[in-house]
Amino acid sequence: MIFGQFAIYGVLGLTYLGLAVGYIPGLRMNRATIALVGSAFLIALGVLNLQEAWQVIDANTIVFLLSMMVVNANLAYAGFFRRSLSVLLSFTRSPLGLLIAFTFASGILSAFFLNDTLALIFTPLTLSLTRSFKLNPIPYLLAVAGATNVGSVATLSGNPQNILIGSFSGIPYLDFLRVLAPVALTGLVIQVGLLWLLYPDVRSTQPCQQLPTASDGLRPAKGDGAERPLSSDGLRPAKGDRIYKPLFNKSLVITTGLLIAFALGLPLAESALVAASLLLITRRIKPQRILKKVDWNLLVMFSGLFILTRVTQKLNLLQPFTHAVNSPVSFLGVTVILSNLISNVPAVLLLQPLIPRADTHFWLLLAAGSTLAGNLTLFGSVANLIVVEAAADLGYRLTFWEHLRFGVPLTLSTLILVYLWVH
Repeated sequence: MIFGQFAIYGVLGLTYLGLAVGYIPGLRMNRATIALVGSAFLIALGVLNLQEAWQVIDANTIVFLLSMMVVNANLAYAGFFRRSLSVLLSFTRSPLGLLIAFTFASGILSAFFLNDTLALIFTPLTLSLTRSFKLNPIPYLLAVAGATNVGSVATLSGNPQNILIGSFSGIPYLDFLRVLAPVALTGLVIQVGLLWLLYPDVRSTQPCQQLPTASDGLRPAKGDGAERPLSSDGLRPAKGDRIYKPLFNKSLVITTGLLIAFALGLPLAESALVAASLLLITRRIKPQRILKKVDWNLLVMFSGLFILTRVTQKLNLLQPFTHAVNSPVSFLGVTVILSNLISNVPAVLLLQPLIPRADTHFWLLLAAGSTLAGNLTLFGSVANLIVVEAAADLGYRLTFWEHLRFGVPLTLSTLILVYLWVH
């Protein structure tokens, strides 16, 4: 009996430690496999049976997340994100103008599409553009990393933790947007101001002298085929920077319909699933191209985390956190600390059982706190890591300390803003 209890608590503790670090030394395991293996061992130890474990996986969240990934993949292949940035950059060629353009383009798009997707797409574009203009890429990379987190605060579809909160709380899409969109927009302005203070080179309003080699300055870096539009056969990137209009128009129409469905208050998961299904009906593009862009690791990790959270509840390990819901300040503080210790998605899953479904105030604090906490350190969010890894692959290094001197003031100022606004 004692050995069994020791084994259960040991497995649970090691699993959350692995989720916090992101790997287990000596083993090739990521967060998805850590969550899955930990859940399997806890089932084997009898904390839950397989049927109970299956039932605690929230189908609405998994379906919504999967469907939005399919929508994003179609938009990326169609060239929507690159075209959006290209239009914005047509108004400016100065270092400060480019910084503002990257901040608001990545921030606003992240509000409606998953922030991790935007980080993956915008990083090679940022490096390509700054290299063409002979600019220091670091402040622009920080702009993308910070803005994808700050901008995604605004909506229920902006990031995985907001998707979870939408499923648990039942807050209407427009109600969520109305409260947190001002926080996101103000946060983006704060971010631009911080980068202006920290990097004197970006303050210039004079047009850059070195022009890009591509016609629109947005040609993806070599090897980055995921960003380019498809050729007429739908099987390879098109030459140059042309948009494949049939896929572009179809994706844009269906995505617009999806956002209208969100605004009308239709069920989020069902609406996203219908949109994804319509996009998968095609004669042009092979389905494996789209499905390869689905982050199956994230879906597996979510499933494992649902099981781990149920085990945590069953063992009554949430008791130390129950006092947090008595005060907005303490709750926001616990959210920020947990989000940086074990990552924001596990933090949301741990804290959500403590919040009554009708308590909109605390749901909003949880959404904003867990997302904005991701800017505190380089390892605070998946979007940050995507930017760092993609930049490293292309030969640029964004260090922990370089990010920290930007992330700490940005996180503190936006969290104070959230508390004052939501409270």
